[in-house]
Amino acid sequence: MKCAIVIPARYASSRLPGKPLLKQTGKYLVQHVYEQAKKSKIASEVIIATDDLRIQAAAKNFGANCAMTLKSHQSGTDRVAEVAQNLDYDIFLNLQGDEPLIDPNSIDLLFKQLIESPEVPMATLATPINDEKDWINPNCVKVVQDLKGRALYFSRSPIPFVRDAKPDFSQRPSPFLLHIGMYA
Repeated sequence: MKCAIVIPARYASSRLPGKPLLKQTGKYLVQHVYEQAKKSKIASEVIIATDDLRIQAAAKNFGANCAMTLKSHQSGTDRVAEVAQNLDYDIFLNLQGDEPLIDPNSIDLLFKQLIESPEVPMATLATPINDEKDWINPNCVKVVQDLKGRALYFSRSPIPFVRDAKPDFSQRPSPFLLHIGMYA
């Protein structure tokens, strides 16, 4: 199966405008994400999808393949879908442009899930939450899964709700899961 990674990158972020071009370490944030994505052993191509000429210019400067998308998209997923319509791949992975520490092995794990289970239409990853700080943080997206590991719902609120006790973050398998920002 042919696999591609698409990194949506938007300059006009409401919380932090220009975030993809932040350069705290000498490299752009989106460049770190791109370089991690390029380490995938499964993806044939990595593409940055943007509607901004500044991001396109930066991407070209560090050698990235960049696709210009419509400004009217409401989400990064819309941007990825536009790029996917014009390319011949079996699996597209939407990798968030603000995940500079993403493990390339996680990327390949997600691809493998879909390659090995072609009946599954889409997949994402989650990891156990180990402390209450992340569980209550609205910037951390949580996911609740069924017994087969299928996502039931996502929330920025603390889920699953704990009624009469303190959450036990040492429990395994953990019911408290942090969504990892990629979908395939």
